[in-house]
Amino acid sequence: MKKKNRGKIVSYILLFGISILMLFPFFWMVRSSFMTNREIMTTPIQWLPSHYNLDNFRDAFARAPFSRYFVNSAVIVLINMAGSILSSSFIAFGFSRLRFAGKNLWFALLLSTMMIPQTVLMIPQFLIWQAVGAYNTFVPLTLPCFFGSAFNVFLVRQFYSGIPKEYDEAALVDGANYFVIYLRIIVPMAKPVLCTVGVFTFMNTWNDFMGPLLYLDKENLKTVSLALQNFMGQHVSEWNLMMALSSVITLPMIAVYFMAQRYFIEGITFSGLKG
Repeated sequence: MKKKNRGKIVSYILLFGISILMLFPFFWMVRSSFMTNREIMTTPIQWLPSHYNLDNFRDAFARAPFSRYFVNSAVIVLINMAGSILSSSFIAFGFSRLRFAGKNLWFALLLSTMMIPQTVLMIPQFLIWQAVGAYNTFVPLTLPCFFGSAFNVFLVRQFYSGIPKEYDEAALVDGANYFVIYLRIIVPMAKPVLCTVGVFTFMNTWNDFMGPLLYLDKENLKTVSLALQNFMGQHVSEWNLMMALSSVITLPMIAVYFMAQRYFIEGITFSGLKG
């Protein structure tokens, strides 16, 4: 056997082992969601449930209005995805395709905001939102996305920089303005990276716990991440119900990732190589 082939086999074995290690917690969660507490705690370990039933899911959803929490999270996620894609694509267009004084300085200042710890801004932001009457609303959790994120702008700008500027020049010769170039040329070609921004925004928003904890106090406004934490505090010994809820809450993220997998990988790849 050639040395190159042996190296590939070793690499595949290592990757397979790492994949099993990474997927094991997910397997344990899903498997536990179909078991009773007795089966989860039994020794020696019972790897699979004696029978699969949906009682844990029905019981968990009967204990709290999780349907409402799912709707709240979905509303916040959709608004944030729309805001992130719109703002990052528009701001990145200016930094990558336009010429203006101090462009590099402004871009450096934008990237420098990534070095500011979120914990430093937490209290000032809370006081500001409370002062304007936005406490117990979705506004603090959604409006900031419409003003751009440094990471998303950087990611989209890197992708835009890989699009030849000859497209812009040809459109300008034909009488198009920069807004038309952005809307009809750049955005359609940037679907992979915009999809990547959407996936990142979905995951960050769906998993966000600190934001809803700070700004949402009313029961009917809570999100799934906050409601799950409250549920865990009230039913600390009922592992089967917690695993059932965790499995349901994880499913949307898995579904979104697999649906957007091709665009997601392409967007990350080209954003990292071009620029």
